[in-house]
Amino acid sequence: MSKGKKPKSECCVSKERCKRCPIRMLKDGTLPAGYTVKKRKLVKVKKKDAKKLAKAA
Repeated sequence: MSKGKKPKSECCVSKERCKRCPIRMLKDGTLPAGYTVKKRKLVKVKKKDAKKLAKAA
């Protein structure tokens, strides 16, 4: 992850996305490795799921 701040644990659902919004960070590709967003919440990727994501990319 770059020197920026860590993402929030949950999206605040504001129309203008803040810099730490996990949804915006996922779209921009700045979300830390091992994390993803599900139902507007930041979640850690399980090892089994990480292998699937690595294959797809």
